[in-house]
Amino acid sequence: MSDLFAPSSSASKRRSRGPVMAAKKAAEGAKQEDGKYKHTVDLPKTSFGLRANSVMREPELQKLWEENQVLKRVSERNTGATFTLHDGPPYANGDLHMGHALNKVLKDIINRYKLLQNHKVSFIPGWDCHGLPIELKVLKSMDKATLNALTPIRLRQKAAKFAKVTVNAQMNSFKRIGIWADWDSPYLTLSPEYEAAQLEVFGQMVMRGYIYRGRKPVHWSPSSRTALAEAELEYSENHVSKSIYAAFKITSPSSSGLLDEFLPNVCLAIWTTTPWTIPANAAVAVNPELSYAVVELQSVLESESTSGGKQQKLGSILSSGIEKPFIIVASDLVSVLESKWGVKLVIRKSFPGSVLEHCRYLHPVNGNECSVVIGGDYITTESGTGLVHTAPGHGQEDYLTGLKYGLPIVSPVDDEGNFTAEAGQFSGLSVLGAGNAAVVKYLDEHVSLILEEPYKHKYPYDWRSKEPTIFRATEQWFASVDGFRDAALDAIKRVTWVPSQGENRIVNMISGRSDWCISRQRTWGVPIPVFYHVDTQEPLITEETIEHIKAIVSEKGSDAWWYMKTEELLPDKYRDKASEYRKGTDTMDVWFDSGSSWAAVSAKRDGLNFPADVYLEGSDQHRGWFQSSLLTSIATTGKAPYSSVITHGFVLDKDGLKMSKSVGNVVDPEKVILGGKDSKKEPPYGADVLRLWVSSVDYTGDVLIGSEILRQMSDMYRKLRGTMRFLLANLHDWNPENSVPYSDLPKIDQYALFQLENVVASMKDSYDNYQFYKIYQTLQRFAIVGLSNFYFDVAKDRLYVGGRVSYTRKSCQTVLAAHLLYLVRAIAPIMPHLAEDIWQNLPFEHTLEDGSVAKFAFDLKWPDKNEEWCSVQKDDVDFLSVILELRSEVNKILENARTGKLIGASLDAKVYLHAENPDTVSKLKELASATNDADALHRLFITSQVEHLSFLKIRGPLSAFNFVLTPPLFCLSAGGDSPIPE
Repeated sequence: MSDLFAPSSSASKRRSRGPVMAAKKAAEGAKQEDGKYKHTVDLPKTSFGLRANSVMREPELQKLWEENQVLKRVSERNTGATFTLHDGPPYANGDLHMGHALNKVLKDIINRYKLLQNHKVSFIPGWDCHGLPIELKVLKSMDKATLNALTPIRLRQKAAKFAKVTVNAQMNSFKRIGIWADWDSPYLTLSPEYEAAQLEVFGQMVMRGYIYRGRKPVHWSPSSRTALAEAELEYSENHVSKSIYAAFKITSPSSSGLLDEFLPNVCLAIWTTTPWTIPANAAVAVNPELSYAVVELQSVLESESTSGGKQQKLGSILSSGIEKPFIIVASDLVSVLESKWGVKLVIRKSFPGSVLEHCRYLHPVNGNECSVVIGGDYITTESGTGLVHTAPGHGQEDYLTGLKYGLPIVSPVDDEGNFTAEAGQFSGLSVLGAGNAAVVKYLDEHVSLILEEPYKHKYPYDWRSKEPTIFRATEQWFASVDGFRDAALDAIKRVTWVPSQGENRIVNMISGRSDWCISRQRTWGVPIPVFYHVDTQEPLITEETIEHIKAIVSEKGSDAWWYMKTEELLPDKYRDKASEYRKGTDTMDVWFDSGSSWAAVSAKRDGLNFPADVYLEGSDQHRGWFQSSLLTSIATTGKAPYSSVITHGFVLDKDGLKMSKSVGNVVDPEKVILGGKDSKKEPPYGADVLRLWVSSVDYTGDVLIGSEILRQMSDMYRKLRGTMRFLLANLHDWNPENSVPYSDLPKIDQYALFQLENVVASMKDSYDNYQFYKIYQTLQRFAIVGLSNFYFDVAKDRLYVGGRVSYTRKSCQTVLAAHLLYLVRAIAPIMPHLAEDIWQNLPFEHTLEDGSVAKFAFDLKWPDKNEEWCSVQKDDVDFLSVILELRSEVNKILENARTGKLIGASLDAKVYLHAENPDTVSKLKELASATNDADALHRLFITSQVEHLSFLKIRGPLSAFNFVLTPPLFCLSAGGDSPIPE
């Protein structure tokens, strides 16, 4: 047989079949024939519709779950270990988007699967309710008069109201998607009990010495008027800065005397993309390992233009008629700078950078003398001049170098990003606008500017206002990551990361993280519980003060900090000195809020695990919630708050582009479920189609969604529903007591159960490894294509016309019932509404191990491995696989014959087979003459007869074969000769 047919994966078209079609015609013509044949036909019967009507049906099923408290009852009844997936709180400031849907559905799939695995599951949904986005939305909603009369407590009340309304709206949207959670007891970061738990974490970090106050440069948003953490930044790749090359005149060389011959006209050349920081300059830093050179500026190279073209502006130093100073730059950059500046640079002397230390130069703005210092390996020859303008008040590396040399931390910039009076003539100008230009102009007028040019580079922006940020030294509260960085890195190794590259990402972020700025200059948030001495400004923050405030907040909420007096907020020990102190006005970083959720939820509430089993969020949370949660937990408990971390990518449109309302490519999850105004363009698909899409994508990267993708999902859902409908309809008269023992089943039925067991085992493995897209693919191959094209196809005759009480019908129904019970559990985590709809239309009762009847789909448990079903011999499995391939080839030939009008129905044909392998011949003959009608080859091929030919006369190569049918004989021929049966 295998010598004659090559395997093919293409599916055959549906074929009309004698007995089945006759049965249908008999049923249709029952009235005309006075019911003569009606009793002989068992056609499918079910109330389970092919159309889902999801807009109506899904809410009905959700109401059914809620009224019967299915989640609570199932979880309490389960006897396995507790499973905790800790919910990362979405921000309560708008409607749900597709990213929310992806995130929550992934979590729900996992939780529902764990329920089927007999785990106790309690999913506590959470919301992040504090912070600037909510505060800004509230402020924008007010008129001028209201704003003028606004008090901090009134703003907080309005912000809390806004957040709660948003939480309620988002909660209803999540429910409609079919998310199972403890909706009656969510965690909100604005609730008193949560705020108290957050203050407890803060207090423990204070007592361990990890919290301190200092003046150092931080990311500052002039548009939002607050400090920002790294996680609150977005980096623009297209930012263009005004960059300059400037010269600072040396007044006193080092003791080596190397520069004496060039005095008094020798300068240090620096390059900066932030000219506005020049007034805060405190030093110039060099790399001691680099070679530097004194170069002479000779004539402008008339034959060459500067590399920047028309956008460049030559400074006064390069202007004609000006005496050219000697310039010090890194030796490796001389040729590059020669080209960029458009001048001839002649090296007069070279020396290592270490020689320049302690040289003195004249500050280009205020005229003070400053020093040359040794910097770190951040000074390179990749760009610039090899000498770094150092302003400790405006850069992290500058700040560290400043600490080493005791440099002043100057930052003459206010909250709105304008120069202060300390900046002299630049006072009041915006550092990102007019102030920047004014500094450049001043340098040019005072013969300190070499070149000005635009510079496109990566630059941090405020993630909320979408405006540029600056580095600015202010008094802030910090968490010293240095104190527990090693412990955090060690804990990361013991966490399972999905995908695995997530580990490297967070390791890199923690390794390079500077201290965490946790204070914010805003009103809507949890207060930093600190008092300041009125005269000295020294902070008062002790274990007693924190505990006292925590107790007040747990009872009254953090609003108490604003409406209670200082003497009421201080513990008894300090109350008599209350007049000497004032309350601080800073609030905590919202990442400290959400990063304390493990303490407020997982470690506090009953029925939850700490550490949580799983955290699951977007990949951007490696620098956000995953990190802040890790840092607070390590600092206070010494362990990570999670055992596993799963990350997903972003949702993009069908073309892989970011969704934007202005572009018009946003896919709204609510419209996917309920439909849009134009139902033809935006049909209502229901929640399960959306959930099916989630299962179909490899979420570890960015995922795509669009109208065509949703149509494909809808088609897949409809076909799967059709498969389940076939199972239900053909079990309409099924009684589990009529199940045929496995040993008595026909081989084809045993093979079907073998396939089922292996498919479900494969899906279990995919669920366990969170690879849901593999489950989608398996369902597509097996439940839709595989079952429909083979087992259902060959089963119809014995189901419909085999006789209601016949052995072959009962054996087939035994297999169908097994498929129904297995598949409904396999799809339940992904499409719970479909699974429940199936279960509510179940035509028989299913009894659980404890003797109770399963009333809901999630009363079931994931099936244990059935060793008996796996016992099919490998030779039999291989042979039946060959039969399936052969059947596919036969179907092709039958279709060709039907097209050529040689046959009508497939039962008009007889199949002749030839094989030379003795084992194959033996098995073919066994099936061809099977007394068990279900296993007979002609039943598998749905033809009238099948006969094996022991001899076949062939002329020419096999590739020359063509197919000829002469009803009722099915023959193969080459070169016009027909096979000759013996």
